[in-house]
Amino acid sequence: MATIPVWFKLLYTLGVLVIVAIYWVRHSPVNFLWFSDIALIGAVPAMWLDNAFLASTLNVAVLIPELLWNVDYAGRLILRRRITGLTEYMFDPKLPLWLRTLSLFHVPLPFVLLWMVYAYGYVDSGLPGAIVLALVVLPLSYAIGPREKNINWVLGPARIQTRFHPLLYLALLTLGFVAVIFVPTHFLLTALFA
Repeated sequence: MATIPVWFKLLYTLGVLVIVAIYWVRHSPVNFLWFSDIALIGAVPAMWLDNAFLASTLNVAVLIPELLWNVDYAGRLILRRRITGLTEYMFDPKLPLWLRTLSLFHVPLPFVLLWMVYAYGYVDSGLPGAIVLALVVLPLSYAIGPREKNINWVLGPARIQTRFHPLLYLALLTLGFVAVIFVPTHFLLTALFA
C-alpha cells in the first residue's frame, strides 16, 4: 500500500497554516467556506489520519472544479484566453501580487487530493460525504457570505443572477453540484481507485 511521507505531511501542513493565517486576516474566516479552501484545509487531517473517507469526500467535492481552475489559469497564461473565468482574480492588478501568489495552492491541490486516494484508497462513502458537505456549506455560503464574494457561486454563476428566486437557485445549484460534479467524480474515482 502506498503512503504519504511524513516530510510531505509536515511541509503541506506548514503551507496550509501560513495560507490560513494570511487569509484569516486578509479575507476573514468566511472565506474558508469556498470548497477549495475546505479541501486545502481538510487535506491536513485526511493525511495525518490516513483517512480514506476524508480523502474521498474532498476529491468528490472539488476535483473537477480544481482541474478546471488549472485549465483556466494555464489558458490565461499560455493562450491569453479566458476559458472558465475561475481565475479572473489572479489577473486583477488591484489585488497584491503576493496575495494572488498564495492562490497558486490550486495548482498542486488536485494532485495532492488524488495522491491521497491513491495512498488510502477510494471509498464509496465519499459521494454521500460530499453531498452532506454541500448541504451544509452552500446554505452557509448563502446566509453569511458577503454578496461581493459570491462564495461557491450561491448567488449566481460569476455574477448575481436574477432569473430565479434566490432560494430556488440555491437548490438548483446544490443539485447541479451533485449531478455535474460529485456523481461523475465518484464514478471516475471508483473506476480508478476502488
